[in-house]
Amino acid sequence: MGSSSPTGHAHGHGHSLSISRKSSNVRSSRESLRKQAVTGAASSSNVEQKKRVVSNSGAAEARPRMRYVPKLPHTESYPVAPTTGMYWSRASVFGETPGRPMKAHSATVVDNVVWVFGGCDETGCYRDVYCFDTETMHWSHPTMTGEIPPPCRAHTATLIDRKIVFIAGGQGPNYYDKTYILDTITRRWKLAQIEGVNPPPRRAHTAVLYKGQIWVFGGGNGMQALNDVWALDVAHGVEKLKWTKIDTHGKKPQERGYHTANLVGNHMVVIGGSDGRDTYQDIWFLNLDTALWTKAKLDKEYKRLSHTATQVGSYLFVLGGYEGSAFSPEMLLFNLVTLQWEHRAAYGKPPIQRGYHTTVLTDSRVFMIGGSHGGKDLIDDVQTLDLGGAAYLPQVMSFTLEMP
Repeated sequence: MGSSSPTGHAHGHGHSLSISRKSSNVRSSRESLRKQAVTGAASSSNVEQKKRVVSNSGAAEARPRMRYVPKLPHTESYPVAPTTGMYWSRASVFGETPGRPMKAHSATVVDNVVWVFGGCDETGCYRDVYCFDTETMHWSHPTMTGEIPPPCRAHTATLIDRKIVFIAGGQGPNYYDKTYILDTITRRWKLAQIEGVNPPPRRAHTAVLYKGQIWVFGGGNGMQALNDVWALDVAHGVEKLKWTKIDTHGKKPQERGYHTANLVGNHMVVIGGSDGRDTYQDIWFLNLDTALWTKAKLDKEYKRLSHTATQVGSYLFVLGGYEGSAFSPEMLLFNLVTLQWEHRAAYGKPPIQRGYHTTVLTDSRVFMIGGSHGGKDLIDDVQTLDLGGAAYLPQVMSFTLEMP
């Protein structure tokens, strides 16, 4: 029989409150523990990420940004274009994207992946590596081990058997003369041990691979521009290297840096550049078998520095660069048969004019990464030039350079 007395009722109600408070306390404790666990895990994750970024990139590195889905363009803002025409568009990228814009970096294609190293922004230079998959448009930021080079810009990168050989470069007032090798399979860096006398420190030079040697031309050392030629013997693999200074013949190009160099047949084709005062508009050919320099006779000339030159079959696609007074938005084609400049139309939205960017050719597309629009106005996009009806051009390789 239940008591209806106020005392009994009050006592029973008090017991209910006690149970309720205990349940509430348990829930609060569990919630507190859950929050602590989540906070701790997030903190641990942040610490691990910071550790990884610092160990991989150095204390000055910006943290990567994660984009989980591609940022798609608004199609209504793109003009109609013929299907056979070359077409510019901004790549819809995602993944662990670089946490900063970059200029004066290097980009090397291994299979369908572009390995991007170094470069700088308005705060300084970097030594991290990012990988961009040209099939999926996915960025990743792999962890590197070994003897990681110092922060660097304006170096050269040459692919040899899935290993990338990085020569010289610098940051701020520092100019390097070291060579580093990155194994893209093991993701391990190594400081190369090289026989012979190293070339003087430099950056803004160029390099091409020919007959088991990396041929290096020009650049600058902080006091003056250079026009010397060196060859790094890699014929026996990257474990046994040797430097040799090359004595060239004929009239030499003026000292320069921030030019481009492409291997076409047995010639190194050098376009433009600057000595720090003048911007050059000339084109030179160095026969790598005879070490003879020859200057092109051009109907029309275009000043360029900090541009890119990408070989697409019998053409060099010259994109961007500084033309003496401003950065150029033009796409110029240098015909390797006629040895003259040509213009070709491209549709879509062309990239903003820039210099100090990189370009690579893969899968009938030219990819453009980063660059600078001038001063601290840096760019962090990836642009693609679809070759369209000109996709056959990379197959056109049965030609020879006829020197004037």
